[in-house]
Amino acid sequence: MIDLSNMVTETRNPKTMNLDEMPPLDLIRIMNEEDEMVIQAVKTQREKIARIVEWCTESLGGTGRLIYMGAGTSGRLGLLDAAECPPTFGVEPEKVVGLIAGGKGAFIKAVEGAEDSETLGEEDLRNIHLTAADVVIGIAASGRTPYVLGGLRYAGKTGCRTAAIVCNTGSILAEEADVAVELVVGPEVLTGSTRLKAGTAEKMVCNMISTASMVGIGKAYQNLMVDVVQTNTKLIKRAENIVMEATGCRRNEAQDALTYADGHAKTAIVSILSRCRAEEAREKLAKAHGHVRYAIEQI
Repeated sequence: MIDLSNMVTETRNPKTMNLDEMPPLDLIRIMNEEDEMVIQAVKTQREKIARIVEWCTESLGGTGRLIYMGAGTSGRLGLLDAAECPPTFGVEPEKVVGLIAGGKGAFIKAVEGAEDSETLGEEDLRNIHLTAADVVIGIAASGRTPYVLGGLRYAGKTGCRTAAIVCNTGSILAEEADVAVELVVGPEVLTGSTRLKAGTAEKMVCNMISTASMVGIGKAYQNLMVDVVQTNTKLIKRAENIVMEATGCRRNEAQDALTYADGHAKTAIVSILSRCRAEEAREKLAKAHGHVRYAIEQI
């Protein structure tokens, strides 16, 4: 028998014992108040999150990948974060990977029992050819999901760095990982429904890890997403706006620079700020390993 009694994520919230009697405004108020605990929980883990970011920056800047794995809500959050990295940062889809117990179909419809297999966690990592250059982050509110545990154990044997994002203290996943982010947000408003506070906390940490890591490998200049992929009209205008903001130029100048740069905002920015042709801007960026700030500082 699995003992859930010591998991705060499974305990009842004394503030919501009459949840089924609450009018909507009271229910929303208590949910909003409880969500305030998420910010504090994440705040206590900032140093650990920063260490994971350092690892991911090193891996993503080289041949490695950032790999999330989880089941249920936790797995979906990892998949979501991975899916949003290519359009936001122009990174190759295979650089940030999301694995969910039961396969990608489980994002839409739960696959019963998939999370209970340690073997599946290992197999999924084998199937994507895990290497020591990668970073594997296991996400599990309970801190005990077998699928994630099996994955982290295999990852450790492979020699890559491992991290866990959990919402209970003293968990088996925390013991298995090199670094454990323990987000103790307290009992859920709806007992055991970890898609609520626990899920919110996990999403916040994933946002921090991916965003900070991408900034670290040069996907931002100032606070602008200079590697945004222009896949629709809105994003074409956003790229123009980014070039204008970064350089102080007018829209027609930004459009011309983007045309010469084959739509690459970074190249357009370096070209304008360095007063050089697009070809030379590309060379400067290559020498600066993709960092706009370093590229424009070159003599």
